[in-house]
Amino acid sequence: QVQLVESGGGSVQPGGSLRLSCAASGSIGIINLMRWYRQAPGKERELVAAATRGGNTNYADSVKDRFSISRDNADNTVSLVMTSVKPEDTAVYYCNAVGSYTPSDSTPRTFTAWGQGTQVTVAW
Repeated sequence: QVQLVESGGGSVQPGGSLRLSCAASGSIGIINLMRWYRQAPGKERELVAAATRGGNTNYADSVKDRFSISRDNADNTVSLVMTSVKPEDTAVYYCNAVGSYTPSDSTPRTFTAWGQGTQVTVAW
């Protein structure tokens, strides 16, 4: 069982910066992909940024050049640095991890884990 815990959410003024963090714990095994999603009221959940274990990253067009995702494989953490934030960035941000784990019986298991989310509010 993999657990994810997000932190760093809060209120920030437009143009400001915010750093979100996500820590994984439990029977982690190998996390192949870590992603940040967000969901604003009345909208569907959307992918914000993704990072592979090897360090490849990609971003939604709406946040490209403003947000930056980074992973620390040793600590099983992923961060999202948000700069030049806009009111439309207001949403609940969720951390997501996809990977595999091999228990003592040698039967591989795949997993997809979600954090509970952290609220980000961008307003004056």
